[in-house]
Amino acid sequence: MKTEILSDTIRKITLDCGDEITLVGTAHVSQNSVEEVTRVIDEVQPDMVCLELDRGRYDAKTKESAYENRDLKKVFKEGKAFLLLANTALASFQKKMGTQVGTAPGEEILTAGRIAKERGIPFCLCDRDIAVTLKRAWGISNFWNKAKLIGALLSSAFDKEEFSAEELEELKKSNSIEKMMGELAKELPGAKTALIDERDRYLATSIMKAEGHRKVAVIGAGHAGGIVRTMEALEKKEISDDLSAISQPPAPSKAGKIAGWSIPVLLVAFVVYSCFTFGFEQGIRYFVTWACCNAATTMIFAVLSNAHPLNWLVAAVTAPISVMSPVLGVGIFTGITESQLRKPAVKDFEKMPEDVSSFKGWFKNKVLHALLVFITTSLGSMLGTLVVFPLVLKHV
Repeated sequence: MKTEILSDTIRKITLDCGDEITLVGTAHVSQNSVEEVTRVIDEVQPDMVCLELDRGRYDAKTKESAYENRDLKKVFKEGKAFLLLANTALASFQKKMGTQVGTAPGEEILTAGRIAKERGIPFCLCDRDIAVTLKRAWGISNFWNKAKLIGALLSSAFDKEEFSAEELEELKKSNSIEKMMGELAKELPGAKTALIDERDRYLATSIMKAEGHRKVAVIGAGHAGGIVRTMEALEKKEISDDLSAISQPPAPSKAGKIAGWSIPVLLVAFVVYSCFTFGFEQGIRYFVTWACCNAATTMIFAVLSNAHPLNWLVAAVTAPISVMSPVLGVGIFTGITESQLRKPAVKDFEKMPEDVSSFKGWFKNKVLHALLVFITTSLGSMLGTLVVFPLVLKHV
């Protein structure tokens, strides 16, 4: 395999089999990247154009009706609330930078697909499903890194820092990218593995397997170095081209399953112990005290998040029940209820990347508000069990 660095953003790779791959590293909100992609496709005249997109994101960006079939109730039932929030935070950050420089997020990727269509060149989607990527980033991370990951996503949405077009172009240079990847690996090793390393492997393998002998691959600049290294490893047979292991969410760990059952088991053990030690009536009294603490704290958080009044009752009733199940969280009940009592419109989905960056937007946007209720009631239930109940127990 031979690699030629044609510029800070373009690399030409010649595989041992004779196939030529031109990698175009882009900043996803750069006008220069849009123009560069068009120029490279016209100059190379490839047999295939490979895009750093998965089917879901491509359809969301190209189909006007993408939001019309979005079922928020299904999102909560399938445990995809965090996924929706993470997608929104990332979209908000990209949209904000794109607005500053006059380019829509991902425009260079869409331009590559559009130019390919106009020129009669086939194109393929080479990225892993974003849902799988985020679930793997979440599953691989420990508790502390999960907290930092959520904080990083939300802070990026609320961040008011502005980027100039020149700063965005600087970010495409290899030395800047390597520094950023090093910082990400240090702060969030699990997330970096799923968001960068695994996707480098997935993209490199998909590009190499794509039809055609002369290809142009339009990718984010952050993946360029990793893709080249992965292609070299694939050529040398150092790694397998089988992607099945990283193409699906990680299986729940034993530690996670144990943690899920820990609170219900401890509560039952505490009640049983109290019944034998202090008498049946006192044991039941302790259990009722816990249920009331949990219900009250959860309902208070529902009120503070401006949930629908009927949802206050749902929060209070379902909070103690959900704690006893490692599968059903109170946020699922309150999130679904809020989304049904105050049904989101298409415009709410469309404005999520914009509204997520303001405090007011979380209450005005019905999708974000349902997510807010989901988060706050889940937090309220946890505090009720782990903080309020022990404090009350000291005075019982």
